[in-house]
Amino acid sequence: MEGKPDADGVRIRAAVPEDHGRILAVCDDWWGKPVAHILPRLFLDHFHTTSLTAEAGGALAGFLVGFPSPARPEEAYVHFTAVSPDHRGTGLGRRMYRRFVGAARAEGRSVVRAVTAPTNDRSIAFHRSLGFTVTGPHIDHDGPGVDRMCFELCL
Repeated sequence: MEGKPDADGVRIRAAVPEDHGRILAVCDDWWGKPVAHILPRLFLDHFHTTSLTAEAGGALAGFLVGFPSPARPEEAYVHFTAVSPDHRGTGLGRRMYRRFVGAARAEGRSVVRAVTAPTNDRSIAFHRSLGFTVTGPHIDHDGPGVDRMCFELCL
């Protein structure tokens, strides 16, 4: 999953466990609210080879944390993704998703899934623009009072 810098100077590469601290340092700011608690280190310890980081001039420009489902061999799942405010609107999020989806397809996966809060209009619109089917809100999806919108992309 290594990549050369694109025309805009952003290089997408496979994540490494050491990226965890860099991601935590920016994710609350990039999301505009506390979200670091939903990205424990275990995701990069165990799924770094299928997760991505994007860098521009050595600085973190974006990341995508995803993995092939061990329980559902036809599925891959995107747990968390974000793009730096300085790189929004450049197609970086699409490029990371395209890379992840391509790897899932090459591994024989036929579905990519993700979820978000019903209030995350930007994520819902982004996933729709990528061709995901969006359903929900699914009441209590992640526990009492934790509703979710579900995304599904058939490959």
